[in-house]
Amino acid sequence: MEAKNIITEDKIFELYGDYILNHGERPKNIYRFAKDNAFEEKDFYDYFSSFEQIEKSMLVNLFDKSVELALEVNNSDEVTSKEKLLNVYFIFFENMTMNRSLVLMILGNNKLHSAKISSKLKETHRNFIKTLDFNDWEMIEKSKDDVKNFHEKAREEALWLHLVSAVEFWKKDTSPAFEKTDIFIEKTIDTGFELMDNEPLRKVLDLGKFLFKEKFKKN
Repeated sequence: MEAKNIITEDKIFELYGDYILNHGERPKNIYRFAKDNAFEEKDFYDYFSSFEQIEKSMLVNLFDKSVELALEVNNSDEVTSKEKLLNVYFIFFENMTMNRSLVLMILGNNKLHSAKISSKLKETHRNFIKTLDFNDWEMIEKSKDDVKNFHEKAREEALWLHLVSAVEFWKKDTSPAFEKTDIFIEKTIDTGFELMDNEPLRKVLDLGKFLFKEKFKKN
């Protein structure tokens, strides 16, 4: 008699990851995926509703684990919010690099598909950003009042777009150990808010704030 797999969320991550890495595509359907891995189809639905949901959750899982690991160094009043953000990002990209083939397959080359798969990660990222105290950022302390008062939701969106740009950079990075990605992350975090003191960029910022305010008024 065939032994049945004990199914957990992590087990499904493992089985699904192995499948798409070996086959270069999603399984044909959930029934076949479950049967080939010796568990009941109904057990799959205890955790996920579709293969797409697995992929979305895989990215969230990588980010959550990165935040958890970073707590070992971030859980101190001496660590600034900028340093906390960088610590999480560096661990997150290290985790993605350890699973690079899988992450690249999940995200694909189509930016619309990548945005769809990253939609759950976006909410997780927003929740993390809410834990940071931006008032202790030196770059914000030196910034003009309109930057200090940057609309919270717009700031969350800007930081999300920054992470997306970093992921896109990492996907194309060919440097040893993807060291250029680390440099990209650190340099853009360091200069991002300071650049807002540049007049042309402040005009873009003002337009962005207006558009975000108009959007959120309707929500």
